[in-house]
Amino acid sequence: MKIKNILITGSLCFLTLFSCTDIEENVYDKYPADEFYGTPEGANIALASVYAQIPGDFVRENVPGVGYAGADNGWYDMNCMASDEQVIPHRNTGDWQQDFARLHKHEWLPTDFIINNTWNWLYKSIFNANLAVDLLQKSNAETSKIAEAKVLRAFFYYLLIDDYGDVPFYTENNITVDKIPQASRKTVYDFIVKELTENVELLSGTRGGNYYGRFNKWAGYTLLAKVYLNAQVYTGTAKWNECLAACNKVAEGGFTLHSGASNASSPLGNRYYELFGDVLPEDETILPIYATVDVVSRNVYAVRSLYGPHAQALFGFSGWNGTIVPKEFFLKYDENDIRRKQFLFGEQQGGFNYTLDVASLDNPGADPQAGVRNVKFYPATPRTGGGASNDFPIFRYADVILMMAECNARLGNPGAAKPFIDQIRLRAGLSALAANPTLDDIYNERGYELNWEGHRRQDMIRFDKFLLANEFRPASPAFRKLFPIPTAALDANRGLKQNPGY
Repeated sequence: MKIKNILITGSLCFLTLFSCTDIEENVYDKYPADEFYGTPEGANIALASVYAQIPGDFVRENVPGVGYAGADNGWYDMNCMASDEQVIPHRNTGDWQQDFARLHKHEWLPTDFIINNTWNWLYKSIFNANLAVDLLQKSNAETSKIAEAKVLRAFFYYLLIDDYGDVPFYTENNITVDKIPQASRKTVYDFIVKELTENVELLSGTRGGNYYGRFNKWAGYTLLAKVYLNAQVYTGTAKWNECLAACNKVAEGGFTLHSGASNASSPLGNRYYELFGDVLPEDETILPIYATVDVVSRNVYAVRSLYGPHAQALFGFSGWNGTIVPKEFFLKYDENDIRRKQFLFGEQQGGFNYTLDVASLDNPGADPQAGVRNVKFYPATPRTGGGASNDFPIFRYADVILMMAECNARLGNPGAAKPFIDQIRLRAGLSALAANPTLDDIYNERGYELNWEGHRRQDMIRFDKFLLANEFRPASPAFRKLFPIPTAALDANRGLKQNPGY
């Protein structure tokens, strides 16, 4: 049974902050705003309207999804399909549009739906965060609740500058879209760092319970670490020491790596995969997305990957025959690595056969059973042909451990990095490294551990791997490190300047 928390409130209340009003005869919309949002109930409703933007879901039937992760055509797909870890090929049977193949081949355009869809989602989220900050401040709400709203806003701005670079920047909703000024990536980065350093310590230190899926202190420090980790990309100035200090603060939260022991009751054979199931284990999970299919959010990633009749044989409903794992990425895994069990290739139950080789992504497209499939998020119940109830890990402690390894290596201390890498490897059933890790070792380990969790594009850029050629495309020009400002946004605000190359 999943914990009822602020995310459930958000799924019901985000369309209007006053929709949940008749509760035990307390008519909240009769309260003056400067009183209501100062109450615990009012503060949670203000925050819920922001949290409700994070879970990936479909706006309505047959409409492409929005959110951070869980549905399709949103932030997750834009970032993950552009990396080397996954792609949805157009099938030579006519299935699937070519947007995903264009992302993987670095051929996206400013007019592409997914570019605009992600942009609109992020700015809707920032609008809601600005509103929550304003309401909470005016009502003299608890300091921790105001801090939580500000950290949420910083999270969305972090995603914006990571994808789009110089972006429209505003913190008060008293300006029309056509007048919002465009700020430099560094300016917004400085704002994010300031907001986080001033507010993270004010957040609750509670883990789990009512804070499952919310920014507590430990999630806040993890976000700060991620921002510092990529500071050199965003500003030209590295912040490895600052990233390491933020990671050390997260470590004070008492997190550990979840067990990688064998588990015969697990469909993938290891307790490790509990990290991607229903109600994620709190020993390692720092910030999850809560999901219960057809209630709040969903997780489409396994059903979207499997061939239709194969999913029908396994689960009783058809798969979407979409996402594959490129052969080059899959073949890097050691055969003894428990993380390799997430991949399905070759002969499958029922006579299906997933081939390693994929002849084409778009013209004429891939054969129906071409490509390695991924069931890292093995469908948790309740599940349907529209997705499953797996929660999604935005942040987990394995990422923090790998950040500590990277920072130490980049600071010239690979000996200090080795124990961190070895923790991850040993949990995966591998031996410790024979020597101190190189940056390539750390890059590869991040890929093995964090694949399909939304980190790969960012990692590839930071390690100077993003522009390299692969089996589906030649080397990319440098401007592809940023996505374009959507054409629709340029039309709405003539003061915006497009990113170079577009």
